[in-house]
Amino acid sequence: MPDWAEGDPLEVAPRLLGAVLTHGGVSVRLTEVEAYAGPDDPGSHAFRGPTPRNAVMFGPPGRLYVYFIYGMHHCANLVTGPEGSPGAVLLRAGEVVGGHEVARERRPAGPDRDLARGPARLCRVLGIDLADNGAIPRLERGDPPAHVSTGPRVGLRLAAELPWRYWITGDPTVSTYRPAAPRRRTGL
Repeated sequence: MPDWAEGDPLEVAPRLLGAVLTHGGVSVRLTEVEAYAGPDDPGSHAFRGPTPRNAVMFGPPGRLYVYFIYGMHHCANLVTGPEGSPGAVLLRAGEVVGGHEVARERRPAGPDRDLARGPARLCRVLGIDLADNGAIPRLERGDPPAHVSTGPRVGLRLAAELPWRYWITGDPTVSTYRPAAPRRRTGL
């Protein structure tokens, strides 16, 4: 794993913008990511300590932490912290820059800008699933973007307000911001 992709997730996240991730015959230029600071971050899967699900986050840096969400989607994080320090960066969105035919087979509907727009779509076009949990991805540093924006993280109930989501300003492949829906209480 390249050293520029290791360290504090808040420092690594913006460095990942413009990098190219290749997997499953498709290459995606990362345009949006989100940092998670492990045990100090209530939004992180590692906040309450290691579990069988999040064990990869506590391992060495440079591996994918892949999880299944909502019973239908996969999401992937790049583990960035040193072993025992579970910092990670969620790979939120990107632009398909290679393997368009394969990407279209995996996501046949919608315009090209939407192929990897959002973490579940990104995993789908790259063919990333639970079998890739712990895998070392092929990641190449790209040209740093001219302008990077930051804002709140998407879909979290805890620590969502932290401006730890980073994206290439004005890029059409960046996902639409949606705050978490408030939980409705039932049975009262």
